[in-house]
Amino acid sequence: MAKEKVDQNDGGSPSSFADDNVGVEELINASGHKQELNRNFSLLSICSIGITTGNVWAALGGSIVIALYNGGAPGVIYEFIAVSVFYWMIAACIAELASAIPSSAGVYHWASITGGKYGRLIGYFAGWWNFFAWIFGTASMSSILANQVVSMYGLFHPTYAYERWHIFIAYLIITWIACFIVMFANRALPTLTNLGLFLILVGVFITIMVCAIMPSQTGKGHATTDFVWTEWQNQTGWTSDGFVFCAGMLNGAYAVGTPDCVSHLAEELPKPRVNIPKAILAQYIVGFITALLYVITIFYSVNDLDSLFDNPWPFPLAELYRQATNSRGGSLGLLIVIFLPTFCTNIGCYITSGRMFWTLGRDKATPLPGWIGHINKRFENPFNATLACGFINTALGCIYVGSTTAFSAFVGSFIVLTTLSYLAFILPNILTRRRHVVPGPFSMPDPIFYAVASTASAYMCAFIVIYCFPYAVPFDAQSMNYSCLIVGGLSIFVGAWWFVIRNGGYEGPGKMIEEAERRMSAAEAVGAPRISAEKM
Repeated sequence: MAKEKVDQNDGGSPSSFADDNVGVEELINASGHKQELNRNFSLLSICSIGITTGNVWAALGGSIVIALYNGGAPGVIYEFIAVSVFYWMIAACIAELASAIPSSAGVYHWASITGGKYGRLIGYFAGWWNFFAWIFGTASMSSILANQVVSMYGLFHPTYAYERWHIFIAYLIITWIACFIVMFANRALPTLTNLGLFLILVGVFITIMVCAIMPSQTGKGHATTDFVWTEWQNQTGWTSDGFVFCAGMLNGAYAVGTPDCVSHLAEELPKPRVNIPKAILAQYIVGFITALLYVITIFYSVNDLDSLFDNPWPFPLAELYRQATNSRGGSLGLLIVIFLPTFCTNIGCYITSGRMFWTLGRDKATPLPGWIGHINKRFENPFNATLACGFINTALGCIYVGSTTAFSAFVGSFIVLTTLSYLAFILPNILTRRRHVVPGPFSMPDPIFYAVASTASAYMCAFIVIYCFPYAVPFDAQSMNYSCLIVGGLSIFVGAWWFVIRNGGYEGPGKMIEEAERRMSAAEAVGAPRISAEKM
C-alpha cells in the first residue's frame, strides 16, 4: 500500500484530502482487496445509472392507485414532496460518506467505520439489510414490468382474465433478460444506462404532453383544481388524517428511496470521491422534478376515480392512461413509454444487488464466499453474485404463484430494510461526532451536518415504525402489513449466521477501519482541516 504523501506547501495537510486524484486506489483498497474491476463508467454514465435505477416518475406512477387511498390526489402530491425532503437529507449523508470512503460495499463499509468498536457487527447487519432490500427491489421491478405486459395484452382482450401464472411467466422472462444483460454485457452497461436516461427523459416528456393535451381533445375534460390540490380523501379506515399522511409517505419513499445505488459502483469509475456525490445530486434533481410534473399532470387527466380502483388489469395505470387518451391504443402507447425505462431500472437494480452481494462475499460474510466473492475475468464483473441474485428472484417469483400476500410482504419491506441500513451508519456517525471518518472533497460543515443528519435519523427512527403499520383498517391476513415480520425474521436469520462465521472466517472491512484510524491520526497530527462542500 502506497504511503500517504504530505504536501509541505499547503501547511502540511495530507494531499489526498484535497486532491481527488491522489489516494483513491488506496482508499478503495484499504479494505484489503485489490482493485479487480475496470473503471468503465464515466460521470455521465454514473449519473445515468442513478437516474435510471431511481426512475422516480415511473416508480411513483406504478403505485399511484394504492397511493390514492392515503389522501387522494393532494395526499399523493404533498406526501411525495414531504418524503423527498427527508431523502434529500439522507442522500446528503450518503454523498458525504461516498466522498470520504468510495467503496462498492457502500453502507456496509461505512457502518463498519462509523460504528467504532461495534462497527464490525453493525456493518455486518447493515450490509445484509441493504442486500436484501436491493434483492426485493429488483423483484419488485420485475413484477411491475410483468404486470405492465399482461395489462397491455388485456387492453385489447376485454374477456381476458389474468391469472398468477401468466404474470409469473412474464416475470421470469423479464428478470432473466435483465440478469443476463448485467452478467454478459458489462462493457455495454454504460451505453445501456445512457440509453435508459434518454428513455426516462423522453418518456416522461411524452407522457406529460399526452396527458395534458388529450383530455381537452377527447371531450372528457380535465379534473378540477380542487380534485388535484385540495380534496383530501381518506379511504384507509384510519381516523387520524395526520397518521394517514405519514403512512402515505411510504409510496413516495418507494419512488425516491434509492440514494445509495451509485455508491456501489465506486470501484468502477474514475474520481469516485467527486463523481459519486455529483451523480447523487443529479439523481435527486432529475427524479424530483420529473416525478412532480408527471404526477400533477396525470391527476388532471383523471375523469373517473372509481374506475381506477375497480380496473380489471394488474397495472392500474393502464386504466388511467385509457381515461387520459380515451383510447386503448393510446393507453398501450403510454404503457410502452413507461415499460422501456422501467426495464432499464430493472437492469440497474441487478447491477446494484449483484455488486452488494459480491462485496459481502469477498469479506466472507456469505455462504460460499469464494464463489460469490469472485470476479469473472472474462466478463469483468461479479458474475456469480449476479447469477445468484437471479436465482433468488426466481424463488421470489415462485412465492408469488403460491401467495401474492407473501410476495408482497417480501417486496414491501424494501423501504424498511434500506432505511435500517442507512440509519446504521448515519446515527453512529452523529454519536461519535464524525471522529472515525476522514473527510473527502464533499463534506458538510459541522452545523449543517448535525442538523441534516439528526433530522434524517429522526425521520428514519419514527417512520420505520409507521411503515410497519397495516395499510388500512380493518385488516385481515390478506391485507396485513408483514414488513416487520419479514425484517425481523431476516435479521434473526442473519444474526444466527453471524455466530457461525464471526470467529470462523468473516473478515469484514477491518483493514479499512485500521486505515481510517491511521489517516485520522495523521490528519490530527498535522492539523488538517475538514474540507467543506464549498471547496469542492
